Amino acid sequence: MEEALYDSATLRQFAGVDLGAEPVPDETTVCKFRHLLEANHLGEEILGTVNRHLQAKGVRITTGTIVDATLIHAPSSTKNREQSRDPEGEELVLRDESARGRRQQD
Repeated sequence: MEEALYDSATLRQFAGVDLGAEPVPDETTVCKFRHLLEANHLGEEILGTVNRHLQAKGVRITTGTIVDATLIHAPSSTKNREQSRDPEGEELVLRDESARGRRQQD
């Protein structure tokens, strides 16, 4: 949560955090707050209040799945002549399918 607050201006605005005036609450503070909500059974009550407010504004509430679609740098899959993975990439064979049956020109 701490990292998300640093990364997202929208989340900071929602949480009322102004980086110019105060630091983002650390993970321990966020966990203590969550445990306080759980101990007093306030999580469900708060969620219910938020859901009712959204429904009153015409927002349809449904369930879904969050997917992490982070792009990472990774080498392409390389295989050697035996069609097994070549982790070192030492035997990379590039094939020109259109050149099959004819001599390639340099």
